[in-house]
Amino acid sequence: MHALILKAVFPLVALVWVSGAQAATVAGTVSATLVLTTSCQVNGAAATGGMSFGNLNFGTANSLFTEADGQVLGGGGGALSILCSAGTSPTLTVSAGAHDGQSTGGSRALYDGVANYVPYDLYTDSGHSTLLAIGGVINLAPSTGVAQAVNIYGKATGKVGLPAGTYTDTVNVTLTF
Repeated sequence: MHALILKAVFPLVALVWVSGAQAATVAGTVSATLVLTTSCQVNGAAATGGMSFGNLNFGTANSLFTEADGQVLGGGGGALSILCSAGTSPTLTVSAGAHDGQSTGGSRALYDGVANYVPYDLYTDSGHSTLLAIGGVINLAPSTGVAQAVNIYGKATGKVGLPAGTYTDTVNVTLTF
């Protein structure tokens, strides 16, 4: 019996001893990397090509109006909002609209889709004293990672003979950062 126990136990002890003798440890490292690129958000959404920078709504007026004012509003109903990576110096370029120069009395024009135009201009102040010309650039403060409000105002000018209708324009805007 004693010989039987030795035959069973000895191989187990030898197996444990051999496994322990072959065990080794190796220490090393794992490299972790994150590459951040500059980016911006417009009105709280990731800045991508073809996006809307907001709406300029002159409201509703009768066809005999003399002046209608509006402000470019972002998605939340407030001023256009730009949030860029800290350390960037964002600029907005307000380029041509679809109907620029089609009507005297403003550098831009709203169109009714038939043959009628309402002249208007864009400004950087609510008093309409600082004209934002076609191709005009708005330089924002260097970004600190906090959203910046960008105020753009519009003034449409009425003229004789305008029929009732909906007048529209699309202005191209470029954000550089």
